[in-house]
Amino acid sequence: MKKIIILFAALLVSAATFAQAPATKEAVHIYNPKANAQADIDAAVAKAKKEGKHVFIQVGGNWCIWCIRFHDLVNATPELKNYLNDNYETVLLNWSPENKNEAVLKKLSYPGRFGFPVFLILDGNGKLIHTQNSEYLEEGNGHSVKKIMAFLKNWNVGALKPENNKS
Repeated sequence: MKKIIILFAALLVSAATFAQAPATKEAVHIYNPKANAQADIDAAVAKAKKEGKHVFIQVGGNWCIWCIRFHDLVNATPELKNYLNDNYETVLLNWSPENKNEAVLKKLSYPGRFGFPVFLILDGNGKLIHTQNSEYLEEGNGHSVKKIMAFLKNWNVGALKPENNKS
């Protein structure tokens, strides 16, 4: 009988401890499901054209662990963050059950077919010049800084100028 009472007491303590456990991590808010994606893109294109840059669009959602990992890696890596800021205007385009941005993504040739995150490069006129499946930039449980830098360098404004591509 003592064993049953001890077991019952242990179960009660466990249940009380579990009930008081803190809630799961606070939700991530990198992407804004309420944002006007087309207006954000239009503003980035106008600024990119004026500053001689391209537009880097990261399509994903707050639900996407790989999207969050990429965002966190860029923010934690000055080399990446500075290169992006110096060469691109960045747009975080939401895709989620609340807002799939279907009309905008249709105009951008349905990039979600590659999964999320997916990266798009637009020129200063808003023309889609590249869609990048982010899987090719992964390494282990995250993205490779080296692969991301190579990707960004291959699609910046200067990389696409004929005088920089003589064989």
